[in-house]
Amino acid sequence: MTALTSIWPLFGLQLTTPRLVLRPLTDDDIPAAVAAAASGVHDPARNPFSTPWTELPAAELGPNMARWYWRCRGQATPDDWTLLLGIWHENEVIGCQDIGAKDFATLKTVSTGSWLRQSVHGRGLGKEMRAAVALYAFDWLGAEVAESEAASWNAASLGVSRSLGYELNGTTRMAWGGKAVDVQKVRLTPATFKRPDWTLHVNGHEAARRSLSGGEGPWPDERNHGPSSAEPRA
Repeated sequence: MTALTSIWPLFGLQLTTPRLVLRPLTDDDIPAAVAAAASGVHDPARNPFSTPWTELPAAELGPNMARWYWRCRGQATPDDWTLLLGIWHENEVIGCQDIGAKDFATLKTVSTGSWLRQSVHGRGLGKEMRAAVALYAFDWLGAEVAESEAASWNAASLGVSRSLGYELNGTTRMAWGGKAVDVQKVRLTPATFKRPDWTLHVNGHEAARRSLSGGEGPWPDERNHGPSSAEPRA
């Protein structure tokens, strides 16, 4: 039988940090992701997301999340992609870290976003998973810029950005969930990146990179940007 990873190579990608495993969510993983989100992601008094998906009724949350995962897969091309990585901690799904790009071959720029189950906030896991995708973007995909944004009041998200070396990149006023919100944009480059002291282990990159960059980009052993490791090559 043909393996699913031979049809959709991104399912074979896995990033491993000291405490986390990040890999694309499969259909079998969706119920666990929905359960993590349903348990609570943020203080109900303030929603940190541009689209208030966490406020949906329980009966609508799961279908909405599934549609989003399927849409991102179905619309992904090397010119426009969003990779949704489930976050596993102690063998349990606790959130999602996304990384995406448009016109990556030209712009060499990625954007990121994430959410974590509220019960694991305050342990540094958000920083660890963001560091993981920054390492992957710079050292494996050859990105030159990583961008993110957060509501100006979101001190936790902006604190993670600051701790990793992101620089302020202007503010804008946007409509988030029908409300006007001041949004702080941030920008990271390899030069400003405050790299973690741990090693990122990457498996499945050689197949996945063709989906993300059209086959372009450096091999891991052709760069010297700090700790990372690949699956053994034949």
